[in-house]
Amino acid sequence: MGGGARRHALHSGSTDGYVKAQQQRVTLNNGVTMPLLGLGTFRLRGSENLIQAVDAALKCGYRSFDTASVYRNESDLGHALRQLLPKYGLSRSDIFITSKLSPADLGPGAGDACLRSLSDLGCDYFDLYLIHWPGKQGWRSDDARNRVAREGSWKALEELYQTGTIKALGVSNYTEAHLAELLASCRVPPAVLQVECHPRLPQTALLGWCKQNGVHLQAYSSLGCGDLLGNVEVCKVADIHGCTPSQVLLRWALQQGVGAIPKASAPARIEENFHVWDFNLSPEEAEMLKGDGAEKRYCWDPTGVA
Repeated sequence: MGGGARRHALHSGSTDGYVKAQQQRVTLNNGVTMPLLGLGTFRLRGSENLIQAVDAALKCGYRSFDTASVYRNESDLGHALRQLLPKYGLSRSDIFITSKLSPADLGPGAGDACLRSLSDLGCDYFDLYLIHWPGKQGWRSDDARNRVAREGSWKALEELYQTGTIKALGVSNYTEAHLAELLASCRVPPAVLQVECHPRLPQTALLGWCKQNGVHLQAYSSLGCGDLLGNVEVCKVADIHGCTPSQVLLRWALQQGVGAIPKASAPARIEENFHVWDFNLSPEEAEMLKGDGAEKRYCWDPTGVA
């Protein structure tokens, strides 16, 4: 990392940057507003680790937190939020909490699984609840029963949506085919699609589909599971702007209106990832980030799920 990048990281915590970040929200297709940038908690476990991460996040301005049943940290996240929100003069209504249905619970019992997650978090409602994976745990990807399980899950979650227990409903790791199938049968259309997305997997066609159908695309693994932080092209663009590689990768998503939920545990990294609003990438720089154009997936591939 060049000297310019270090300077940006050290001086990025301005009041102006905080105000800009607070203004960056997206209005979902049902009128719910969601911060474009949130803190991911994948692999963050243990009360002390969650308290440290949530404290750092709230301090610099994060108001959105992403978890999941399979992360096994819902209870610790809930404990951290209850302990720390008063410290910053905040209440439950000031933050946005997302969780996800475990693939093991895919099917008509999805509503009960959602309520268990709420109990673990100690909350009365989810701001956003997602079906985590389009297939059921333990079934083959090509098992046709996956379609039936998805439909049963959605119908069960629609009932919780109608009662206000879920404020916005969405999916994760769905393909265009899965989404089209859902739209053909649902009463409540999905508000959010959460997928792996970064310059080496730009999801261009999927993003276009989402924009046409009023679905907000939110990226996970924006940093390529850390692999892209040392990428030559990413580092070149970072040096151009005097910022860090992670800030470049997050800005790439946010500049397209794509949400991001970078996972971090170190307070300095959490703060660094939050301050990404005071520069813009040029079209040429955005193209440079794609490298040779060859796509690379770092996480699960849902394309084979029936």
